Amino acid sequence: MLLCMVCFFTGFSQTNEEADIKAINKVLKKQRIAWSNNNLEGYMEGYWKSDSLKFYGSNGVTHGWENTLERYQKAYPTEDHTGKLSFRINDITKISEGAYYVLGEYHIKRDLGNADGIFMVIFKIINGEWKIIADTST
Repeated sequence: MLLCMVCFFTGFSQTNEEADIKAINKVLKKQRIAWSNNNLEGYMEGYWKSDSLKFYGSNGVTHGWENTLERYQKAYPTEDHTGKLSFRINDITKISEGAYYVLGEYHIKRDLGNADGIFMVIFKIINGEWKIIADTST
């Protein structure tokens, strides 16, 4: 009986993690499409709309959703700059209940020169939605 319960809960846990990972990948797909359509506001929908959001890049730490959007708008002012985005997801790992980190690579194909780098984002479930609460990108 105990073995059956352990198997059930292990299977249930794996199913929940699979569902979480699928939902996180769905957010990343929506971001990729929005970016590739030069829709930075749509891209930012994947982020936690909070002053507590943190983005860490080559210019240091940016605090807050609005500041992160402004950073993207300055760095990628036109469709020629945003180009077409693709991701390679290398790892999605559960940190705790309702939180995961994602390690990956981004590739932006554009006429003015391609851009490539790596990232680590932390997703957390907030009000029933998966949101990025921290991002570090190179």
